[in-house]
Amino acid sequence: MLKRHQLLDNAKDPDFVERFLEEESFPLVEAGMAMFVFRGDVDAVNVRHWIYGLTSTQPCTRIDGTELWYAILEMPAESRVEYKFEIVLGDKARWIKDPLNPNLARDPYGANSVCYGEGYARPEWTLPDPDARQGSLKSVVFRDTPLGTQHMSVYLPARFHEDRRYNLLIVHDGGDFLDYADLKVVLDNLIHNLDCAPLIVALSHPNNRLDDYPNNEAHARYVREVMVPWLEEQFPLYGTPESRCLMGASFGAVASLSVAARYPSDFGKLLLQSGSFGFTDIGKQHRGPLFDRVVEFVNDYRAAPKRVADRVFISCGMYESLIYENRSMVPLFQSTGMEVRYVEARDGHNWENWRDRLREGLSWLFPGPQWMYYE
Repeated sequence: MLKRHQLLDNAKDPDFVERFLEEESFPLVEAGMAMFVFRGDVDAVNVRHWIYGLTSTQPCTRIDGTELWYAILEMPAESRVEYKFEIVLGDKARWIKDPLNPNLARDPYGANSVCYGEGYARPEWTLPDPDARQGSLKSVVFRDTPLGTQHMSVYLPARFHEDRRYNLLIVHDGGDFLDYADLKVVLDNLIHNLDCAPLIVALSHPNNRLDDYPNNEAHARYVREVMVPWLEEQFPLYGTPESRCLMGASFGAVASLSVAARYPSDFGKLLLQSGSFGFTDIGKQHRGPLFDRVVEFVNDYRAAPKRVADRVFISCGMYESLIYENRSMVPLFQSTGMEVRYVEARDGHNWENWRDRLREGLSWLFPGPQWMYYE
């Protein structure tokens, strides 16, 4: 008997419920479904999730005569879904993390509970490896840039030597990638395991990403005319277009593409994750005023696509509202002669989705000896 049926059949047995809640992991995931469970004397409970294609509010059912509430959602294999419970008591409602689920994902706004579908496992290369030599981080401040004062971190790989040359990776929202996607751990592990060539990584810390990133000319000048020359002066970089990569997620992916579009001969590689590539074929865009400049930029690019890099890695979650836009960019990029690798995952618009795709992206763009062997 499936565990969710065991709970439903014995929900009025207090001893069984106590033992069951203590012994099992929640949500209950089995046979392509997930059962979300909440216990409490409240008026209503909803599962609030970020799965595009399903109503974002999934109501829970109360088991008569108990304080147990449940909702059953389809959960395909290898899915990863972030969620919260909405608890309603009287005329007040609040969102909380699942008290029965210790699995959390952090982001700049706090944390969400996470449901893992059958077959999903956090990649080992995203976890600290005591055998992997660690790279180092240093902080840099630029003053009087086209965007005013700007902060940046620089990652130097383990065994860094001044007498050898390195590729350059420029990461938009670099601080968030460090904090929420474990980017330093990932870089240390991929380089240690020879999956990725040693890289020097510039990690930006934007002051106002929602203004800087959607096709902002001043931002592009800051990246190409301030960051890159300073990095090439300070560190032993190859200094060629094919050795430079722009990377970003969401609005950061738009920023990466727009910088490359303004300097189409200067960056040979792009790593674009869940790009906010809003566009319109007819009518007005409906994503709000923040997307006005994005839509204008993407519409212009779609009308006259051009080669802005040699290789482009794109990833997107199948549960994102942006999946259509990201899928649409693939043939557009390919039509210009750029080599494109596109990856989807059963995940949403979040940092751990972007983290889990980094090995495939970085190893394809900057293959190390191990990756080249298996390729």
